[in-house]
Amino acid sequence: MAAGAKRDVGSAPAALRAAPEAKRSAGVYEHILEGIVSGEFPVNERLPAETELARRLGASRPVIREALAQLREDGLIVSRQGSGSYVRRRPDDAVMRFAPIGSLSDIRRCFEFRIDLEGAAAALAAERWEQADLEEIRAAFDGLEAAIRDGLLGVEADERFHRAVAAAAHNQYYLQVQSFLQPHIAVGMNLMRNLSLLRPQDRLRLVQDEHAAIVAAIEARDPAGARAAMQSHIRNARQRMFEGTPGRDDDAP
Repeated sequence: MAAGAKRDVGSAPAALRAAPEAKRSAGVYEHILEGIVSGEFPVNERLPAETELARRLGASRPVIREALAQLREDGLIVSRQGSGSYVRRRPDDAVMRFAPIGSLSDIRRCFEFRIDLEGAAAALAAERWEQADLEEIRAAFDGLEAAIRDGLLGVEADERFHRAVAAAAHNQYYLQVQSFLQPHIAVGMNLMRNLSLLRPQDRLRLVQDEHAAIVAAIEARDPAGARAAMQSHIRNARQRMFEGTPGRDDDAP
């Protein structure tokens, strides 16, 4: 949908109204997100009240609250006591070019799941790495450096890096779960690296600095530091997915 186009939020898809509660939350999240991206809900403007959203979308208020909580976590809206929820920023249109609106909730949930999974793997990698493990992590890191230098997407190098950290944990279940999730992880990585290529190169350098912090903590055999660095990296990736047009003042509607 083109920016600025209007659509009737009241005409919620029948599938959304008929879906189970867990699916409704994702549907409400995506419905509001699409309204923000399209400009129907402008930056710094108040969203409809919870009761109004519940009526229009045929969802319960707990479902609406859960969707709004996710939007707050993503930095897209901010709540004001006694006033309601306001749009804080509008994601770039490019988000919709690289990921269909119906996939964004799943991408977000995958990032959410990876925070603890890969944080734990990084902590174990810091304790258990052997020389061959460290060499593979460094080689993957160097591949990411080459991608930045050559202006390449670097998804394969990114996948290799995260897989190398999981392998260094020396617990096959981390690799098995990561292998199972790989198609979903790749979608998020592809989206993030495509968005990064559209922004100044210092954005890619910031991401690479996060990878460097993970490598340094693992090499120093610092499990807590490795866990924190990996979790911060994945949280930041999730946040960067929705960076776009900020409000005039993020602290006031």
